[in-house]
Amino acid sequence: MNTPLALDRRDAAAQPEAVAPKVVGAARVGRVPDDRAMLKIAAEITRDLHAPRPFVYWADFLASALLGYAALAVAITAGSIGWAIAAGLVAILALYRAGSFTHELTHMKHSSLPWFRFGWNMLVGIPLMVPSFMYEGVHNLHHARTRYGTIEDPEYLPLALMKPWTVPLFVLTSLLAPIAVLVRFALLAPLSMVFPGVRTWVVERYSGLAINPSFRRRPPEGVFKAIWHWQEAAASLWAITLLTAVATGIVPLRAFLIFLAIVSGVAIINQIRTLVAHLWENEGEAMTVTAQYLDSVNVPPPGLLPMLWAPVGLRYHALHHLVPSVPYHALGEAHRRLLAAVDEQSPYHKASYRGLPGLVRRLVRSTMNRAEG
Repeated sequence: MNTPLALDRRDAAAQPEAVAPKVVGAARVGRVPDDRAMLKIAAEITRDLHAPRPFVYWADFLASALLGYAALAVAITAGSIGWAIAAGLVAILALYRAGSFTHELTHMKHSSLPWFRFGWNMLVGIPLMVPSFMYEGVHNLHHARTRYGTIEDPEYLPLALMKPWTVPLFVLTSLLAPIAVLVRFALLAPLSMVFPGVRTWVVERYSGLAINPSFRRRPPEGVFKAIWHWQEAAASLWAITLLTAVATGIVPLRAFLIFLAIVSGVAIINQIRTLVAHLWENEGEAMTVTAQYLDSVNVPPPGLLPMLWAPVGLRYHALHHLVPSVPYHALGEAHRRLLAAVDEQSPYHKASYRGLPGLVRRLVRSTMNRAEG
């Protein structure tokens, strides 16, 4: 799949938008040699940034969850549509931020933040039916040196090289996320405990937050097996209880539908953010670390909106691929240090973009160019 692409990117000095020459996507991305100077600098200047700050994690997470659930309550009880919509938007953004901490859970040493995984699951993962086992052990494969961008990467599709209709379909499928997780935990989880064949199917196909339809998850092992089982049991019990409460009238249907709408909103924002987290130009070959970085996206300051649609450090997604163990609250400092340390010709400058609209246009334009080619 060879696609001419017009790039919409900027350098770290915020120069006017430039359009790169038309190039062959896979040849440009997949075969980029490692820039060892950049990789060495990134490793050296972030040595003191790897320790998570417990107070920052807990305060940020708890405040986001509290605001999200308070806004959800207002949306359910509001007497006017206007107030319900406004509260619903606040709930979506706050719960999205709280939910995004699952990304941190996959990279942290849990001994450095005792009980954080348990707290996150009890307050967000279980209630929203996306327990952390759905992401832990899956996202880590996305960072594996020889898996990124290949058929074995659960979080990669060459979207820039696919048909134009794949972009809107990619986003629209997230509308069904709350229905999908309800079915997964209220129906399939109990059935899978009785029928081994169903269990294999559920573990392989419906136990990971992946976008690659070819991905098949392996059964959990060791300590993680017990973690998976208690989280799955808790999410299943919650889903069954919720549906029973709605069916018996304990929870009003209107409140339930508002809850589902807000969960859909969270899923849609996350899907849009995923849509622009990478350039999605690799055809399946193994990539160097530098190539993986250039196929990923930073949306650094001065833009403010990425704080909402790419929270908890996700605005530095390309940088995260260079230093995945640096906690979210230190990525801004790591970015500033790198800008000061690398020269003007460094590839580091080439992964910074202005914002969401330009990235979406770039992806859509790429798919349209392929359709015409």
